[in-house]
Amino acid sequence: MWAMLCLVHQSKSIAHKRTPAGMRRRAGIMDDPPAPVPAMPHALDLLMQRHSAPSRQLGEPAPQGAELHALLAAAVRVPDHGKLVPFRLIELRGEAKLAFGEQLAAIAARNPALSESKREKERTRYAFAPLVLVVVARVTAGSKVPPIEQEIAAGCVAYNLLLGAHALGYGAQWLTGWAAYDQDVAAILRLAGNERVIGFVHIGTPQIDVPDRERPAVDEVFSTWTP
Repeated sequence: MWAMLCLVHQSKSIAHKRTPAGMRRRAGIMDDPPAPVPAMPHALDLLMQRHSAPSRQLGEPAPQGAELHALLAAAVRVPDHGKLVPFRLIELRGEAKLAFGEQLAAIAARNPALSESKREKERTRYAFAPLVLVVVARVTAGSKVPPIEQEIAAGCVAYNLLLGAHALGYGAQWLTGWAAYDQDVAAILRLAGNERVIGFVHIGTPQIDVPDRERPAVDEVFSTWTP
């Protein structure tokens, strides 16, 4: 459809340029009126609607099987300078997810200043969303692509998971916290020396209506550079 519209517009444009203005007027041909503002494409509509759902408000179901595979296939379609594929994903689900949460809670409990309420929060952190995807950056040392660009590529995977989950009708939240930077947690996940956690993306079905938050005004963050 878009290709047809483009061809029609191009044909009109060519005919307009080849026919002098006087001939167009004598022939009763009027210049095209200003083009209307196009309707917002569906993809942009999804972007405008997306917002995070608190992980503790996520329940069953979550993507699995072919639906999960489709989500992952879409998520890894990110800018990747040098085609390094500087990322991978780890699935946490079911009893394994709960066991992972218990091990993290045990690490957190080593802190004597941690209150009992925070201990309980750590213990139950992975008990809600039925699916958690750990997004891992794996940086290729010595590459002409700077490490920060490789990590940004992995971050794009995490964001694509949020967008894809929303498009499929699920809720999702990208979390980091202390666990994303802890060496003992990295060991539990069996990360290599060049790998680090970019985020834990919790995915499931929202159990409550989650209101959107206030967003920055475009005028506050956009400017035009001039020499």
